[in-house]
Amino acid sequence: MTTKIKKYIAGSFVGCVVAMTTMAITGCTDFLTIYPNDRIVGNDFWKKKSDVETMVDGCYNSMIARNVQERAIIWGAFRSDELVKFSDLSDNTLDNITAVNLLPTNRYNSWGDYYKVINNCNIVLNHAEAVMDEDPEFTKGDYEVIRSQMLALRSLCYFYLVRAFRDVPYTTHSYENDSEVELLPQSTPAEVLQNCLNDLQEAQRNIMRSGAYGENDWRNKGYMTRDAVYSLMADILLWRAAMTHSTADYQQAIAFCDTVINSKHRYYEENKVMTTLKEEENDIYHLIDGDDAMSEIFGSGGNSRESILEWQYIDQDNVNTALEDYYYRNGENSNNSILMASGLFNSPDKSADTPQGKKFYLTKNDYRFWNNVFEANNEEMEQMSIRKMCDLSRQSFTSSSTKGAEKSLNNRDYKQFGQNWIVYRLTDVMLMKAEALVETAVNDSDAVVLKQAFDLVQAVNKRSMMRNATDTLKFETFKTKDNMELLVMNERERELCFEGKRWFDLLRYSYRHMEGVNINTLLADMTEGPKLYKPMLDMIIRKYNGDDGPSGDAVSYKMKGEHYLYWPVEENELKVNKLLRQNPVYIQEKTTSKK
Repeated sequence: MTTKIKKYIAGSFVGCVVAMTTMAITGCTDFLTIYPNDRIVGNDFWKKKSDVETMVDGCYNSMIARNVQERAIIWGAFRSDELVKFSDLSDNTLDNITAVNLLPTNRYNSWGDYYKVINNCNIVLNHAEAVMDEDPEFTKGDYEVIRSQMLALRSLCYFYLVRAFRDVPYTTHSYENDSEVELLPQSTPAEVLQNCLNDLQEAQRNIMRSGAYGENDWRNKGYMTRDAVYSLMADILLWRAAMTHSTADYQQAIAFCDTVINSKHRYYEENKVMTTLKEEENDIYHLIDGDDAMSEIFGSGGNSRESILEWQYIDQDNVNTALEDYYYRNGENSNNSILMASGLFNSPDKSADTPQGKKFYLTKNDYRFWNNVFEANNEEMEQMSIRKMCDLSRQSFTSSSTKGAEKSLNNRDYKQFGQNWIVYRLTDVMLMKAEALVETAVNDSDAVVLKQAFDLVQAVNKRSMMRNATDTLKFETFKTKDNMELLVMNERERELCFEGKRWFDLLRYSYRHMEGVNINTLLADMTEGPKLYKPMLDMIIRKYNGDDGPSGDAVSYKMKGEHYLYWPVEENELKVNKLLRQNPVYIQEKTTSKK
């Protein structure tokens, strides 16, 4: 059995291997590594299989850097309606984001750390093949697996960047010394996403299948595997389809989701994995029982059987400081948390899955109502501490429960916050498939397809209901295409809240109802982008229940069109690389503010 402490081949190497910046993009020429420059790129390094393995671990280590994790939280979660800033915290940067003032000087719009990971992947891709001639132990099969991982990891980074900035520089060249500086312009989403899909299509041929590393080996979930590749391809296709309204992309996304779901099912069957949930006949999901789901999925060890890809943290050796600082609000850290859950998590609302709904939950019989946030003192509370990923104390429920366990209970040690960050897990893929199915339905009368989508949502929802609960979802309530679309999106929020998904879910929702989106054109070449879908704006506006945030009219005014969905290019990047072009709305706002 591979233990968690052996997550990296060079244990003391964590966080130190090649975090080299892309000089042409960031303007920085420092090599952030414990080795001198010539050790990384010189003739004495790329000689052995272990050199390649060390560099591969360095790529994954650069992905778990604090700034990368921090941006996954801010880009994917904080901009949405699920999170607010802790009211007692003084932070003008977060205040500006809340006020929809995304300034070019905002520290969160730096893309440098993602390009570090991309550059690290490119270094491996450009050097690893030659090692086969130097070390007979480094076989063609070894090389193909590593090449596949690097293509997939690089694609994931580019996908984050496209969703945050839309138009980004794209390169497959590795920058290894100051003489290689090359200034790059931005590429369109069409170009970057297609490059990612091409790389992933190539990667899936030789990458390790999930489970191939052996039972309980962290690499099954910590490395890019075939299931992770297919999950990422489905996600990219969902994103592109939302922008282009492509039925073919939705159908492909469904196929990739099916591949992942079936792969998980085969693994359970082949290894006779038993579940604690009493499974229904023909169940292929094998989801963890709702009573155990929180502790097993987000337990200190991580890598549950539902998991597909997780960034690996190791308690004191490698603390998840970003998640700890932004979410953790217990024990010694009680006054240091940065973000809180919005009041939308406060109480159930039977109309939550209709356009008029104001809350995320439908019933208190949902385990997630108790496990995602700490129970509010009253129904007027506008922010609550996050419990998910922060507190694993077991709770006992009955179908008539009205209170959670004692809120002071906590088995997370502030000094050893080794919580993995989950990138993809099975229920995420199930709900991606449901989302794609809804979009392939021709209209409200396409009951067969809508029922297929509903059944996926029902499977996710039902596992989180207390055992004697009777208030489960009913198809008749959501049988129109619009209501089913909202049901899927709200179930994703109940299931995946605080995991860096919500803002991107909202953007896809808006794009699906926008006309005139052109992924082949840069924002800088658009005089006025397509207008946002008002119901999406309404969901953002409902985040502001009090006087701390902007009014609904202010949010609507400041988010008039597509340009406002994306971060501006950081000011320093524009100074270094004259080929970069700023998102036009921020040029206008800067000019207006000077006047």
